[in-house]
Amino acid sequence: MTIDTCNFKNQRVIVRVDFNVPLDENGKITDDTRIRGALPTLKKVLADGGSLIIMSHMGKPKGKVNPKYSLGQITEAVSAALGVPVQFAPDCAKASEQAAALKVGEVLLLENLRFYAEEEGKPVGIEKTDPAYDEAKAEMKKRQKEFAKTLASYADCYIMDAFGTAHRKHASTAVIADYFDADHKMLGYLMEKEVQAVDNILSDIKRPFTAIMGGSKVSTKIGIIENLLGKVDNLILCGGMTYTFAKALGGKIGKSICEDDKLDVALDVIAKAREKGVNLVLGVDCVAGDDFSNDCNTQICPANDIPEGWEGLDAGPKTRELFANAIKGAKTILWNGPAGVFEFDNFVGGSKAIADAIAEATANGAFSLIGGGDSVACINKFGMADKVSYISTGGGALLEAIEGKVLPGIAAIKG
Repeated sequence: MTIDTCNFKNQRVIVRVDFNVPLDENGKITDDTRIRGALPTLKKVLADGGSLIIMSHMGKPKGKVNPKYSLGQITEAVSAALGVPVQFAPDCAKASEQAAALKVGEVLLLENLRFYAEEEGKPVGIEKTDPAYDEAKAEMKKRQKEFAKTLASYADCYIMDAFGTAHRKHASTAVIADYFDADHKMLGYLMEKEVQAVDNILSDIKRPFTAIMGGSKVSTKIGIIENLLGKVDNLILCGGMTYTFAKALGGKIGKSICEDDKLDVALDVIAKAREKGVNLVLGVDCVAGDDFSNDCNTQICPANDIPEGWEGLDAGPKTRELFANAIKGAKTILWNGPAGVFEFDNFVGGSKAIADAIAEATANGAFSLIGGGDSVACINKFGMADKVSYISTGGGALLEAIEGKVLPGIAAIKG
């Protein structure tokens, strides 16, 4: 069953969305990309004459109620985006009466699913090394099924539309699907678009293919980097991981971020790139600061010769040119992770150079996929969302999909 072939008239539909949106200190949304991404699916249910139950997580409350992560803060914003009043259920596991009372066209937003440890299904307060861990894990899995069954009881149909959590086998993203037959569970429009975008990258590569991997740590990206080495023509590595590579090659990096236990991994990546004929593009210069702040003193210096007491905070002008040249001629582009501390306005230059080059390549016919929270935030900060082919709502899910892993949130629907 697909969402297009289903008519939701007089149906109560529970939709797993990803409303894990960033909030400022006043609880106001600073980037509503994820809410806007879910609207086509939510509006389809309402247009058909169904009623909506929306569920999501926010943050990492670790199975405990924390007002900081309450979805009650975004109820008004969701209502404004949908154009209809949104009711709120203050306890996602005790919302059966509110769900049953929903009339056609009405909407209920459940409180943060992760206020219950059963959502993630991991034992709380016990270490993996504890002899009783396996027993605690088995007990939690039972409780997770009961939690999923409770959520499923609220509705006639289930739609999975949270790509950002599709790589997790959580109660609301995968286990719940067991309680709906094949004709009453499906992927939402956003999920369908995400799956197609990944397919464009993996199955329909137009060359040259350039991937840009940024971020602070090699360790969190090594799986995708190694996978991409078998697919790409150009691989740009930027952001904080630059300095792990620079140090591995014998450079001086001052007090720049570095994973000293990953120097061998960095050298291995360089060797594999050479072996596979991949053009590995690393930073040659950087904008260094004497403090981790927007208003620190700065200087441009070689990425492998940063003075003591200084740290690399952005790609330098020569590096930006190298990056742009590797991007502009590409026909397939994947960007995950910024080139610097883009949150500071004085250190957006490297990321902006990447965004500009991607926009130019896209205008010339390239397919460009932007994924991961920071990259999406970059594109939105620069006002360039309409200049790329597709912006993914998933970070870890996107990377695991591109690694070729089966995502539980998709498998639960498609089998």
